[in-house]
Amino acid sequence: MSFGASKMFVFLLAIPAVVAWYVTTQRRRAERAAALAGEGLVSTSAASPLRRRRHVPFALFVVALTLLVVALARPSTTVRTPQQRGTVIIALDVSNSMRATDVKPSRIDVAKAGAKSFAKQQATAVRIGVVAFGDGAVVVQAPTTNRADVNAAIDRVSVGGGTAIGQGLLTSLDTIAGKQITIDPAALNNDEGKVDVGYYGGTVIVAFTDGENTSGVDPLAVANVASAAGVRVHTVGVGTETGTTFQYGGFSIATALDSSELKQVASLTDGTYHPSTDGGGAAAISRTIRLHFTLVSQHTEVTALFCAIAIAFLLLGSLASLGWLGRIV
Repeated sequence: MSFGASKMFVFLLAIPAVVAWYVTTQRRRAERAAALAGEGLVSTSAASPLRRRRHVPFALFVVALTLLVVALARPSTTVRTPQQRGTVIIALDVSNSMRATDVKPSRIDVAKAGAKSFAKQQATAVRIGVVAFGDGAVVVQAPTTNRADVNAAIDRVSVGGGTAIGQGLLTSLDTIAGKQITIDPAALNNDEGKVDVGYYGGTVIVAFTDGENTSGVDPLAVANVASAAGVRVHTVGVGTETGTTFQYGGFSIATALDSSELKQVASLTDGTYHPSTDGGGAAAISRTIRLHFTLVSQHTEVTALFCAIAIAFLLLGSLASLGWLGRIV
């Protein structure tokens, strides 16, 4: 446990003074009672049943005061609390073909704009991660609820290399699982993707790509793995079916949107395919994200808890004092 205002503990020095005042007051009362009893003015027998419990109310008050001082020090501790959570991984194709300008201003710019628009529409309880894939794949942003971090991650990805959609999906699964998932590529191809990586129902991968897979593991095999893990893959096709050519590195490169494989990947995972021009695509994908309750550890200030307990002790002490003594201490 830590304290945000530990200097407040100085008020604990007042508690011994309160105890001393109480002891002095009780002695004076006892001396007066003894004097009156000696003169035969009062009977001491009625006080006998209270001798062992008359100090209980004051003890409760002292505990309450101590708790109030602790509350003033603003205590905080790590608490596991239930929270609604959902997880989405945005997988961005950053291969060279995303330089094409058959959609304006370019495929990569359209993909980035679509990804940021999608992130903006998500509920605050949804954690969003970002994976960029070209020849390989890398986690650009771990899942977070901070939308500014997500947007910054999307903005800083750069274009280059070939297209490994399958690796992008595998890295997205790693990010969802929160650990490195080791999968033998031979197992993917020979076992029809029936590889156990755990179950992450309700999580979603949204891949923004032109669908031209040029290297790495078979995206359809990885889609089978995602399906078995309860992960839906939604694909957003960026580009046009007619395609275009562009100059890069002294070469003329022809490229076109390959929506066929993207539709198959989505279908295998109960996901959906949307062209980047589909204005309702983000909303349709959002409806498939299931929020679930999970225990989350977070450092939380518990001042209110100490105040509530202190008030309970004060009330209990007051009731006991009134019931037994007819007065408040």
